[in-house]
Amino acid sequence: MYTDDAPHEECGIVGVYNLKDAAFLAMRGLFALQHRGQEGAGIISRSEKGEFFAHRGHGLVSENFPPEVLHKLIGRCATGHVRYSTSGDNSDKEEAFRNIQPFFAETAFGGLALAHNGNLINAAPIRTEMIKFGHIFNSSSDSEVILQLAARYHNQGLIARIIEGLKKVRGSYSLVMLTDHEMIGVRDPFGFRPLVLGKLRRGWVLASETCALDILDAKFVREVEPGEMVVVSKGGIRSLRPFSAKPNCMCDFEYIYFARPDSVIEGQSVQNVRVRLGEQLAKLCPATADIVSAVPDSGVPAALGFSKESGIQYNPVLVRNHYVGRTFIDPVQATRAVRVRLKLNANRTIVAGKRIVLVDDSIVRGTTIKVIVAMLRKAGAKEIHLRISCPPIKHSCYYGIDTPNRSKLFANRFNSIEKMRQYLKVDSLAFLSLAGLHTAIGKKSCGSCTGLCSACFTGKYPVPV
Repeated sequence: MYTDDAPHEECGIVGVYNLKDAAFLAMRGLFALQHRGQEGAGIISRSEKGEFFAHRGHGLVSENFPPEVLHKLIGRCATGHVRYSTSGDNSDKEEAFRNIQPFFAETAFGGLALAHNGNLINAAPIRTEMIKFGHIFNSSSDSEVILQLAARYHNQGLIARIIEGLKKVRGSYSLVMLTDHEMIGVRDPFGFRPLVLGKLRRGWVLASETCALDILDAKFVREVEPGEMVVVSKGGIRSLRPFSAKPNCMCDFEYIYFARPDSVIEGQSVQNVRVRLGEQLAKLCPATADIVSAVPDSGVPAALGFSKESGIQYNPVLVRNHYVGRTFIDPVQATRAVRVRLKLNANRTIVAGKRIVLVDDSIVRGTTIKVIVAMLRKAGAKEIHLRISCPPIKHSCYYGIDTPNRSKLFANRFNSIEKMRQYLKVDSLAFLSLAGLHTAIGKKSCGSCTGLCSACFTGKYPVPV
């Protein structure tokens, strides 16, 4: 159930090849990617003898991989996954456990472990057809469809089977796979989700973001390109281009919210992009105020940019309690409001009598920000000018971001900025324009997909849904 007032991460994936204590390194990489999913974590390792070992569990990486578990994940190769579900049933705990990745299958050409970040929009009909022909699925996740397709085809060699299977799916995927002899990284032809390649001593690392390479002290080599399959083996690295070329469509929200600010995407510092978002916001949506502040932590870079461009002093008005979990854990509205207050508190000595520009990265449902505004009012804020560093989210995402039904999106419930402002009880409200967003990122939006997917803002989906 979607209950939070923020877009939810997809998943984070990592792969380690030809390195001692590969599972331990994979775990460290997953720590760096924990922001991309907190529902479950898993690691599969492969020994020199071709044996595969797996461990998965609900919750955070720190809760699932004590030393006694890691010692059982032997081998010099491993792949790992942190999960936030965008598909698959989570209402039943056992069913939710079966959806935790990486997945594994024995094929005619050996073992295949798979970690997937993204969402396949045609997984359901493929799954239905395969069940009719006798395929047995162990989970309700769309990712398992890829494993089943690889087992289904009769091409010579597992890599050829994987390619044939991927040609049948539509949607977004960045994949890390382990076979008996190789590690494989793949991005879908549109490149919705990131995947990077790093070098560590004589081994290799694949990961969703460069921050995972940093924690391993691995050297960034390059990004896996859209539509590319990278095959890592003892003989080195092969690059395959098995799919028809498509326009690049990196998700806007990787820059706005998802990726860690210390990561680099497409050669750009995520932190710097977010600061530029704030600068554009100040240029296009100025406000007269005493201080600029942010909804922590994701709104901070844009608030710094707004402060820099406007010349208004930046001063944190909200103090965050880092020992309280994310608000989406609670499915009940009243409980969530209480948890927002547990998580954030207004600093009365700064807020009282001040005109405040409050910057946040996005509004999905409008629930959390409404609580925050009321909190600031109670603390004595004279004026609150809310600024959002992306356009209004009007459309659901089908490519790996968990957003609510379109009818529940804040920008669709209130069909004008003025109605939104009145509901939130702020003195003014403004969103960054799509043109301003893409100026800050340095790319244009999709429609014809010239570098970014902006479907959640525009409704122009690069892959029909």
